[in-house]
Amino acid sequence: MGSFLLLAVGAFVFLFPFYYMFIGSLQTNPDTSVGGAFPNPGNLTGENYTNINGSINLLQGLANSGIFTGGVILFTVIFGLLVGYALAQMQFRGRGVVFGMMLLVQMVPFQLLLIPLYVMIVRDYGLGDNYLGMILPFAINSTAVFVFRQYFMQLPSTLFEAARIDGASELRILWQIAIPLVRPAIVTAVLLTFIGPWNEFLWPFLVTKDQALQPLAVSLANYISNIAATAANPFGAILAGACVLAAPAVALFIFFQRQFISTNIGSSVKG
Repeated sequence: MGSFLLLAVGAFVFLFPFYYMFIGSLQTNPDTSVGGAFPNPGNLTGENYTNINGSINLLQGLANSGIFTGGVILFTVIFGLLVGYALAQMQFRGRGVVFGMMLLVQMVPFQLLLIPLYVMIVRDYGLGDNYLGMILPFAINSTAVFVFRQYFMQLPSTLFEAARIDGASELRILWQIAIPLVRPAIVTAVLLTFIGPWNEFLWPFLVTKDQALQPLAVSLANYISNIAATAANPFGAILAGACVLAAPAVALFIFFQRQFISTNIGSSVKG
């Protein structure tokens, strides 16, 4: 009983900010006090969503965020599988050095690379105001590589040795043998990768000046800076935009919760 009460309190503390954000997005007159969490039903409306959508086009922002995030996830999974498999199951000179450099990259703040990346992507490659320009700096995720490497190392090496004896290429082994056995790792990598680009603001803000290409996080920031001061209820409109931005992330984690916490791949290996 004590454990249940402790978990209930923890769940309440964790979920209350989301509840308060949603309730605030529906209030006609903002109430920033604690009492605002229990508003009068007559003070609830959906006009805040209509108002902010008229200013920044929520659907367009969601579509841009989806393209940006989907591209990052696609590249992350492809390169993560290739590099993770190579580091775990292939023998080559300098493998340990490559793995050490990959871990070292995780210690370098992305902000330190902003200027050289901006010069390379925008000036040298001409990818300003371009989806590819937003995606490229995040195409390889060292955390995803690490996750895939650890999963591949758990697989019996005899599976791969037998396939090599039969004449299978490394790419065929990866596609037909390795990938089906590490599906939980793919789901984990997708979920770990999703939240970063979905909420990313600084890089898309730097490389996109065309509002039609900006992800929703950038559009919301522009709204707060330029339009919110003149809005009838800026507090509610901002919370409405935050709810729209947070909804896909929350839905994704709820939908894939069971797969996300699954780390047992032994049942996939027989014999």
